[in-house]
Amino acid sequence: MPDTNLYIGLMSGTSADGIDVALVDFNNNAIKLLAHSERPLEPEIKEKILQLCQPSDNEIERMGALDRQLGGQFAIACMQLLSQAKLPATAITAIGSHGQTIRHRPTLPLGNAFTLQIGDANTIAELTGITTVSDFRRRDIAAGGQGAPLAPAFHKAAFHSSKTSRAVVNIGGMANISHLPSRGEVIGFDTGPGNVLLDTWIFHKQSKTYDRDGAWAASGKCIPSLLQQLLQHPYFHLSPPKSTGREAFNLTWLLEQLKHHAEYEKNEDIQATLLELTAVTISQDVLALSKGEILEVYICGGGAYNQQLMHRLTQLMAEHSVASTENLGIAPEWVEAVAFAWLAKQTMERQSGNLPAVTGAQRSVPLGGIYWGF
Repeated sequence: MPDTNLYIGLMSGTSADGIDVALVDFNNNAIKLLAHSERPLEPEIKEKILQLCQPSDNEIERMGALDRQLGGQFAIACMQLLSQAKLPATAITAIGSHGQTIRHRPTLPLGNAFTLQIGDANTIAELTGITTVSDFRRRDIAAGGQGAPLAPAFHKAAFHSSKTSRAVVNIGGMANISHLPSRGEVIGFDTGPGNVLLDTWIFHKQSKTYDRDGAWAASGKCIPSLLQQLLQHPYFHLSPPKSTGREAFNLTWLLEQLKHHAEYEKNEDIQATLLELTAVTISQDVLALSKGEILEVYICGGGAYNQQLMHRLTQLMAEHSVASTENLGIAPEWVEAVAFAWLAKQTMERQSGNLPAVTGAQRSVPLGGIYWGF
């Protein structure tokens, strides 16, 4: 096995728009991002993913084929990054692949809870020749946890400060928060939808994959009555540990909510309301966790580039400083990919990768299965 301590992290999130790839150097107890790239997913692949996120016919057949197809895409993404970095596959200790979540059911009765990520690790290991660690979430569920969020463990390792308390908010398809007190236990959970409803609505109405800079939302006005109705979703009233996904927040649910609001006339007002939903649910949780203490709040994920969303978060959390994780040395769009490189390292070194206080697991455990390269 290589002794270079170089790892690759792969992340394909709830938005299912592309594969983020990060090459990370963990030498000298540091976390150094050496190279990164993104491989977009073809629209037909994204559509296959989204179809599998909801119950439908012939799921096993379609899932099996997509599992292999995504494994191939992940492998190509890795090899492209290695070519860009001018490194041979033999220089990499392991790949950490989150996979593509197609179903997340962490609250089913005891013994039935499950989460499912596809993107065949056997295919990745075979095509790259690099040892691959994947299927991180199910070990945490087996230990009694929700399998998510896993990012807070990495946030603690990478961003904790003994001098000041911090909160790291990842805004991908879903949003999650990590409260990193200068002293004491880390708390983390999914706050609810991040970009997922914003992306869903603009695609439904304009066939665009996302609202660049939040411009469409900024052109509309929040509908207070609709916002209050959306905030009644049961998920927002659950106590941590908790995690969520497209199973709870999707177009079908949104359209059902809109049936009760005939007063809306402009689609941009719906977009503005959905942006406010994301901003309000994140800020309320940050404020609750701070308990009056001034926090440094750092935003990562694609939501960090939504100017209107960042504007609203800054307004709603005016007593705290709000910035992106760029200020901590890792650009927002690469934090999750780096996190799964780190999780792979933890597994290869037989170290735990979960935080029981975050996921609800009974104990800390190493995460993922190892698929050896050659």
